Amino acid sequence: MKKTLLATAISAAALSAGAEAQSTDSDTLQVIRIIGSQQEVQQLAGSGAVIDPRQLEVEANTDIHQLLKTVPGLYVREEDGQGLRPNIGVRAAAGGRSSKVTLMEDGVLLAPAPYSNPAAYYFPEAYRMNSIEILKGAPLLRYGPQTTGGVINLVTPSIPAENRGRMTVKAGEHNSQDIHAWYGGTAGSFGWLVDTVQRSSDGFKDIDRSNRDAGFEIQDYMVKLGWTGERQQLLAKFQYSEQVSNETYAGLTDADFAADPNRRYGLSEIDQMDNHHSGVSLNYSAELTDRVSLSALAYENRFARDWFKTSLGSLINAANAGDANAQAVLDGEQDIAGMEYKHNSRAYESRGIELNTRIDLDAHQLEAGIRDHSDDMDRFQPVEVYDQVSGSLVFRDVIQPTGGDNRLEGADAISFWLTDQWQVSDALRVNLALRHEDVETFREQFSTVDRSTPGSYRSSSASEWLPGASFTYDLNTRWQVLAGVHRGFAPLGGGATENQEPETSINYEAGLRMTQDELFVEAVAFRSDFDNQAESCSVASPCSNGATSGSFVTSEAVVNGLEVQVSNTWQFDNGWQMPAHLSYTYTDAAISKDNATSGVMDGDVLADIPENLFSLRLGLESAMGWDNHLVAKYMDSTCVSTGCNRGGDPRGETESLFVTDLISRYGLSEQATVFLRVENLFDEQVIIGRAPHGGRPNKPRTASLGFQYDF
Repeated sequence: MKKTLLATAISAAALSAGAEAQSTDSDTLQVIRIIGSQQEVQQLAGSGAVIDPRQLEVEANTDIHQLLKTVPGLYVREEDGQGLRPNIGVRAAAGGRSSKVTLMEDGVLLAPAPYSNPAAYYFPEAYRMNSIEILKGAPLLRYGPQTTGGVINLVTPSIPAENRGRMTVKAGEHNSQDIHAWYGGTAGSFGWLVDTVQRSSDGFKDIDRSNRDAGFEIQDYMVKLGWTGERQQLLAKFQYSEQVSNETYAGLTDADFAADPNRRYGLSEIDQMDNHHSGVSLNYSAELTDRVSLSALAYENRFARDWFKTSLGSLINAANAGDANAQAVLDGEQDIAGMEYKHNSRAYESRGIELNTRIDLDAHQLEAGIRDHSDDMDRFQPVEVYDQVSGSLVFRDVIQPTGGDNRLEGADAISFWLTDQWQVSDALRVNLALRHEDVETFREQFSTVDRSTPGSYRSSSASEWLPGASFTYDLNTRWQVLAGVHRGFAPLGGGATENQEPETSINYEAGLRMTQDELFVEAVAFRSDFDNQAESCSVASPCSNGATSGSFVTSEAVVNGLEVQVSNTWQFDNGWQMPAHLSYTYTDAAISKDNATSGVMDGDVLADIPENLFSLRLGLESAMGWDNHLVAKYMDSTCVSTGCNRGGDPRGETESLFVTDLISRYGLSEQATVFLRVENLFDEQVIIGRAPHGGRPNKPRTASLGFQYDF
């Protein structure tokens, strides 16, 4: 499939040489969006943001973490410094493996198993996106299953109305090479698009006593085929990607980090993630009458991964505590026997059918829909045993998997929603939403390698009604107030039992907007009251009790915050203009009631939610085609586990980070642009993450040169 898609892309590009690149309004007809444009964000009966095509083009960023840092209310927890395994949170939904956020690509759930295993070990290439939409507040109840903090929809390039394409090539330090190319067109009623991303890097870390790099290779392919008839259209989308990355779960001791943050221990030399993902979706929409439309969406995603890696957590913790023998083992100066390297091998499938009807009743825009979804995970994880001898790894034997390393998990879910956008008057707009989630999950764990004996079995069920309401009111042509409330929900996953309750919350927001010409100002306060705040446990994101699977229900919790964003564009007589966008988020997230069972106490700060976030995007653009952009981002320190504010653990939180990126672009012609990108201009590196094992750095200063050509 990969070779066929690549051959198609190359042939299409060859046939299109010399074609002019023109944008038309019909380009977006066959793309599923949840918001639309920046202008539509400013009218939401809720809050949100759109990272638009211009920002994605200017920043040419391959790291989804860095893009989302410019959006208020979003938290990220960096892990590998390159955004390969994102950890994204929205408002009260913490960022561990993005498991508390509804993630979609073109309106299709993208987590490998959104209900039973929502941890996002797969994430689409940000480099191939046309825009990124973030929806918060009560209107997010139209989507799910996670409905506490927000919804993120990644929008791919649409089928163009005329034959055209684009190629962006970027090369830089650490032998990094990034290519994104797409081409498509429409002939009569039929349209098509081919898209590919090719990325590789040697990584920015150096592995002790090894010639192996810490980099990656990524290949991503997408094909869209569309048909448009009278008052109806059909879009088929096919995607395939594969990634090999020499990534590890091992960080560094604090002392080793201070000496060289880009070092990696030789014990992690053979750690590697190998995965591939394929997806297909079919979307049909029809205007049945002038007032009634219908859409139907069918999808299937498959993801398989083998993350072969060791756990160095106990050695790093011991070395941090002053154990000289543990430090000598990490340095390769002392032998150690029986080091276990696990094939964290899992295969996921998710599939579903979704129907949605929209009815226009003048003052009311009604939507009603239903989704039937199922997903599952097959975990089979053998362990290889090595000895470290004179600083080298020597293979010994293999342990076949049983118990937790040999199990099946899955979920079946039926979702229903009903929404009403009610234009009560010229000034008042009300959004009413009701969602219902009915989820059944299971886990079967086997005691024999061949699964010939029935395993231990557990299951759970949850049925939740999720109402919400919000409104906007125009005080005048410039000022608008907004407010909303909704009930949030997050399923517990395949490891849950019948006596466990899913995470639920009541979420509020209220704010004020002002628009005057190019100036836009918005301030939104938010609050989430949790009945039973829960953490999703994994090796990548251990829960606060140390668990690496299942869920950890902590206690009642309250998250309060404030989001502010200001944007403006200043025009100068000499043909220059200066666009600017500032965003700021303040969050206070803490347990609100003692819980003797979980051990948390009133006032314990929640994990992975920073108190302060700030970003500034500032541009200086010339009519002559020379544009310069500065992107500054600040993130406060965060708790590694709930309750770090009690003290006692010097490594209980990460360090704050301020990073500045510089991008300079020059247009050679209407079709061709060259650009220089410098990430982390001042080369500031801190312990940006401590999960799962040891201190982890952000990316050091990295320069790259790029070329973009529209044809």
